[in-house]
Amino acid sequence: MPFRFVHTADIHLDSPLRSLALRNPDLAELVGDASRQAFVAIVDLCLEEQVDALIIAGDLYDGDQTSMKTARFLASQMERLHQASIRTYLIKGNHDALSKIARELVMPETVRIFGGHAEALEITKGSLQVAIHGLSFAKPQAPESLLPKYRPPVQGAINIGIMHSSLAGSPGHDAYAPCNVLDLHASGFDYWALGHIHQRAQHAGTATVIMPGMPQGRDINEAGAKTVSLVTVSDDGTITVEERLTSLAQFQRVDVDLAGVSEWRDAAAAIETALLRERERTASPHLVARLRLTGRTPLNWHIRRDIDLMRTEAEQRGDRIGKTWIEKVELSIDAPLSEAGTTTADPVVELGVLMRDEVISRSAFRADVSEMVRELLVELPAESRDFAGRDEAGFERFIDSLLAEGTEDIAARMKLADRGTS
Repeated sequence: MPFRFVHTADIHLDSPLRSLALRNPDLAELVGDASRQAFVAIVDLCLEEQVDALIIAGDLYDGDQTSMKTARFLASQMERLHQASIRTYLIKGNHDALSKIARELVMPETVRIFGGHAEALEITKGSLQVAIHGLSFAKPQAPESLLPKYRPPVQGAINIGIMHSSLAGSPGHDAYAPCNVLDLHASGFDYWALGHIHQRAQHAGTATVIMPGMPQGRDINEAGAKTVSLVTVSDDGTITVEERLTSLAQFQRVDVDLAGVSEWRDAAAAIETALLRERERTASPHLVARLRLTGRTPLNWHIRRDIDLMRTEAEQRGDRIGKTWIEKVELSIDAPLSEAGTTTADPVVELGVLMRDEVISRSAFRADVSEMVRELLVELPAESRDFAGRDEAGFERFIDSLLAEGTEDIAARMKLADRGTS
């Protein structure tokens, strides 16, 4: 008789909206509730597949919050599993260590939260002996590997380890209980249920080592369909892993080529075509798109001045397609070149070139802009700062974009004013 479980991590219930571009209240509501709906989908999967257990490898919560609404929601979902005799095994991640609910909420008896000392719980399922190992960390920092603290594998059993770890490190993630994957394979365990890194990965080797990723993305930097692992341990000890979709809303970047497009309605039609194509590829119920308009187009000035109207055009076409949302519209468009291969002899265009080549290229000017952006970031909540990059390289790319786009936008407004366009 096989032992089956669902492995997930990094649910981040009640995570604050991290994108400053979520101006649409309906979209904000959708994204704000998506993590809860993903958790409901996980519980639904457990019930439909009649699994033996749900394993949550840390960061069920998002941090220091005291929402009783979250407490009631979580209690109701755990009760659904309890009524079906499905056990839940949970370790605390770095975000859980901050949560008051994690310390105070009373769970059903079928929920086992591992503490700060390593434990190994032995289960019998038919002819299978299963040992589930877990270890939580009480603080949001864990600078050293937790692996040496785990108990040795139980002889004759299928050993499943639950660990919240940054492994060897990943961009955008704090170092947390760093661990070498080779050491996990050499541990004698059969399956490592990991958490912390939000991108799914399976690390080949002696053991089955899975980082499931998060079950629901929260912004464009967590794009793509999100899943959990449905794991089956056969009577002979063979382990098979299936991915199952859980994300309600799927963030995606969508490029729209406007090269040579000279009519506004044709630009809007090109956006609709690109959205339709992406919608067909989207596995989740909702598509949340960040549009990037590219190419040299006579509409360059017009679109830059009336970017709000172009976003409205995109939103209307998203509504027409259905369950298709516009998170943001980015511009990477330019004015057409003349036959000689240079921009047309236009004083506004020449001024734009002058600003780009002579003004923003000066190191002192760039330093001043960088300092202003850094001062702004200090005034913002921590969860709202990622728009300017998650590391120094990302910050420098943001400054490059800010300077380039600022120059184009100024030129666009001057161009249309020069034409007498209201």
